[in-house]
Amino acid sequence: MSEHTGDEHPDIILCPGGPMLLRGEHVIEDEDGNEHRTWRPVSAVCRCGASGIKPWCDGTHKAKRTR
Repeated sequence: MSEHTGDEHPDIILCPGGPMLLRGEHVIEDEDGNEHRTWRPVSAVCRCGASGIKPWCDGTHKAKRTR
């Protein structure tokens, strides 16, 4: 059994049709130039533009796909 370290996983994952996942500490700048720091082990950043809690993803992209 091998032990996993943070070096074995990418810091940024682009989910097809969904958010950008950030692993670890990052600073996100929104469209108004405000900085937002990640504080979770994995944070989801909105890429569809429809989230009600931008820059973070709230899952709205799922509803957009079913229209």
